[in-house]
Amino acid sequence: MNSIAGILISIVFVFLIIGISSLLSKSNIISKEGSRKFIHVGVSNWWIIAMIFFDNNICAAIVPGLFVLINYASYKKQIFSAMERDGSKKDLGTVYYAISLLILALITFKNKELSYIGALGILIMGYGDGFAAIIGTKYGKHKFRVLGNIKSIEGSLAMFVFSFVVSVIILYIFDPVNVLYIGLLVALLSTILEMFSPMGLDNLTVPLGSALFYYVFIFLRG
Repeated sequence: MNSIAGILISIVFVFLIIGISSLLSKSNIISKEGSRKFIHVGVSNWWIIAMIFFDNNICAAIVPGLFVLINYASYKKQIFSAMERDGSKKDLGTVYYAISLLILALITFKNKELSYIGALGILIMGYGDGFAAIIGTKYGKHKFRVLGNIKSIEGSLAMFVFSFVVSVIILYIFDPVNVLYIGLLVALLSTILEMFSPMGLDNLTVPLGSALFYYVFIFLRG
């Protein structure tokens, strides 16, 4: 029963974020790109709902699995325009986002005590990558090119700072051992992954890479 409630609340939550973003975009309160990042940041908080309601990986994976299909349909048909890029900038970033949620739900909810590792990866992707794009677009004056991607020092710095803050908060709550040191390493890795990932692939590399790095780190730590 708890899982059914969690699934229903999850679906309502995601569509609420998309709906609010669409309204803000249509009202010209935020730009089209701003609406995408509003969804990007907002939906990452779904992981908190998952940690409250789900006790196993199958139940936790149902909603991300559903949104892999929904996001792909939206990508092909532009169903939810608030979360899609236009024209030549189209990529599968929204689909990769849902795939990351699905993979981390399947893996980390096998042992709910480790579900915070999934939170680490997903919330870094949501807040770090989300605010990197927002700040980089608005304030990014110092541009550089990496593998054909145009980045900015300001955006990369925002990625590092937000990733570090997210890491410290999560680790302080769930694994308060060398929090600042580990947080710095995770934030640095996440920033590098975001920098070198083209065409929305950062929605895969950042959450999966940061979660895997932290898992290996604690495994080696014993």
